[in-house]
Amino acid sequence: MTHGKRLARLTTGALAASALLATGLAAAPAAVATAPAAAVQGTAPSCVKRDVIKHKKYVKVTNLCGEAMHLKVVIDWGNDSPCLTYQHGEQWEWNWGRGSYGKVVTC
Repeated sequence: MTHGKRLARLTTGALAASALLATGLAAAPAAVATAPAAAVQGTAPSCVKRDVIKHKKYVKVTNLCGEAMHLKVVIDWGNDSPCLTYQHGEQWEWNWGRGSYGKVVTC
């Protein structure tokens, strides 16, 4: 293969990759295809009380919001809790083995 043909192939491949990146198709499909049905909305409001004991890998969460909340505990580098519905006044505990407490989010 001559140098000119190799350069043409590299340039064509680079243009195709650039076109995919420009349209957002290169990275987006994997994220969209694997997104869970109950996607995380954001950090839970301050009416959701968190009592965290990091060295024991334990958190107790209490819903004081006056309404039902869909919540989950996010563990950085570990297993998150499931996203469940908690009524006003309900509390629950979550323990984890690996990772560290991240935050409580709505879902």
